Amino acid sequence: MKPEKRLELARRHAAEILTEQELEELLRTKRSPSAYIGITVTGPFHMGYLIPFGKMLDFEKAGIKNMILIADIHSALDDLKAPWEELEKRAEYFRKCVELGFPWKEKPKFVKGSDFQFQKDYMHDVLKLSSISTVSRATRASSEVCRMKTPKVSELIYPIMQSLDEEYLKVDIQLGGIDQRHIMGFAREYLPKLGYRKRIEIMTPLVASLKGPGTKMSASEPGSHIKVYDSEQDIAAKVKGAYCPHGVVEENPIIQLCQYLIFPVKGGMKIEREKKFGGDITFDSFESLKNAFTGKELHPADLKDAVARELIGIFSRVRKYYEKRRDMLKELGENFL
Repeated sequence: MKPEKRLELARRHAAEILTEQELEELLRTKRSPSAYIGITVTGPFHMGYLIPFGKMLDFEKAGIKNMILIADIHSALDDLKAPWEELEKRAEYFRKCVELGFPWKEKPKFVKGSDFQFQKDYMHDVLKLSSISTVSRATRASSEVCRMKTPKVSELIYPIMQSLDEEYLKVDIQLGGIDQRHIMGFAREYLPKLGYRKRIEIMTPLVASLKGPGTKMSASEPGSHIKVYDSEQDIAAKVKGAYCPHGVVEENPIIQLCQYLIFPVKGGMKIEREKKFGGDITFDSFESLKNAFTGKELHPADLKDAVARELIGIFSRVRKYYEKRRDMLKELGENFL
């Protein structure tokens, strides 16, 4: 594949890239670069988590090797969003959700943070980096990701460790949501101070809450998200009740699920309609669907029905897995059910 095509795939649907010039150079000079994304094991695994995974399908096509870091230690550092004693079972829960909840063409390599972050060299670098980073700089890096209500020392360690993960995982690219920008900028600034090379940072958009503009789809906000193992009835009900005004695409969670999840996975989308409303129609690209919606040729009710069908189909494996393991979910907490 030509470098121009690889670059087009790698940067498609990205909210920001630090930097595009470095990405272009990497794809021109390295046949099989590598990328990783870290996911914390905090709350219920919902579909908003999977937007960067859709990006990983583009990476795969572009010849970029994918890795997923189950960031169990980070989950406790962030104001104990995951208690220390629950990290192991939450890590296993998240791994199953990722493995079964996304239709991988080629399964990425999985790594757990606790498998390498307690090593002597890693902890030595954590201390070295903490000795040259100011409190204000570490706070700014953490501010959009960590809770920071009554800031803990651990929340300042969080960006230091995320920066070092890039070096110890030996990757060329870090992938994450746009809310990770300050941490990624911190990594690019501070890794060279330890003699390590800075990495390319690729950020994806955040999916809006099902409730509408102003907030993102979040595990901590009931009613804002769809869990990957929700029942068919729950998925249909949540999609039906979601914010989706006719013709509006900005901060529209239904449109975003189409753009960043359904189209990357399925490559197209069929809308089933009664003949009196125009009959069935198939969209081969997101742009064609977007144009039909903004032109009010596609009604929100018809779009929602199609989105619900697609999501029910895509997540059938993880739903069947957890239908038989409700007790396991209950052990994690009522909000996981």
